[in-house]
Amino acid sequence: MKILIVDDTPHMRFQLKILLEAGGFTHLVIAQSAEEAFQYLGFGSSRNTNKGIELILMDIIMPGTDGIEACRRIKSHENFMDIPIIMVTGETSSESLQAAFDAGANDYVNKPLKAVELIARIKLHLKLKQEINFRKAREKELMDLTKQIEETNIKLQTANESLKHTINIDVLTEVASRRYFFDLIDREWKRTVRLSQPVSVNMIDIDFFKAFNDTYGHQKGDVCLKQIAKALEQSLKRPLDIVARYGGEEFIALLPDTDRDGAIEVAKTMQTKVAELGILHDSSQIDENVTISIGIATMVPDRNTTFSALIELADKALYLAKSKGRNRIEISKESV
Repeated sequence: MKILIVDDTPHMRFQLKILLEAGGFTHLVIAQSAEEAFQYLGFGSSRNTNKGIELILMDIIMPGTDGIEACRRIKSHENFMDIPIIMVTGETSSESLQAAFDAGANDYVNKPLKAVELIARIKLHLKLKQEINFRKAREKELMDLTKQIEETNIKLQTANESLKHTINIDVLTEVASRRYFFDLIDREWKRTVRLSQPVSVNMIDIDFFKAFNDTYGHQKGDVCLKQIAKALEQSLKRPLDIVARYGGEEFIALLPDTDRDGAIEVAKTMQTKVAELGILHDSSQIDENVTISIGIATMVPDRNTTFSALIELADKALYLAKSKGRNRIEISKESV
């Protein structure tokens, strides 16, 4: 435990050394002036450090920079502000002592020195410094832990958002995923049951898509899927409406609060948007460009019906559209 003694008087430096060593403090640094102490502590250098100094014994009256000014300068540095400084003085006037405390001194001992008092005060302030160091270390640990928790929360939030995006969005086409579609239609079905409002589903299939892949390759097939998905999504005008990739070359559109006529209008817009893409399809048996077939089903949900039944009706209508030659819209006969 290193103690810095700052005193210009040889016999006082010697006396302090003897008393401290007798009290068990053997790691002592002795400076004959405030300037020498500053130099030891690295003042005037960007690399100033307390060099392990745990306590300073400072004479008040010294030539050059006196103890009070030295105390003020030492305490003004962040690296030294927690080091206890005990003033060693024969000056007992209240003005002098007040000036020392104002400069940052923690305590004082009077000359002539009394060994018991000196050692007791040193031990007291060293114990207080240890407690301060411990508290600061704990505060730093808590701050570091808080920072780690915040960083972990940010990472978790980012991961959750990424996972949510992966689950809810089809990776290839970037429209809603099949899973998200079923989550959404389940919620919408329960809502429309309460409100007795119609729900429509448009099931969409790209005509002769296997032949397209065989002709142009899967890479161009993927590009085609992306373009079709975007065109279908652009056909929807309301925030509640969504289009999702149902599987392979099939897409499905959920149209809440939409009756059969509204679903037909959306389906016609979808066909128009896809036709406007003008994607060449030499292997199509019905057109020189890529086309789509659409099956429509509409229901007013009640407690005796399920959304699975609605999807099944739309799927049957799509099958009918494909069996009648494709590039057409068919409406489920069981739709309302």
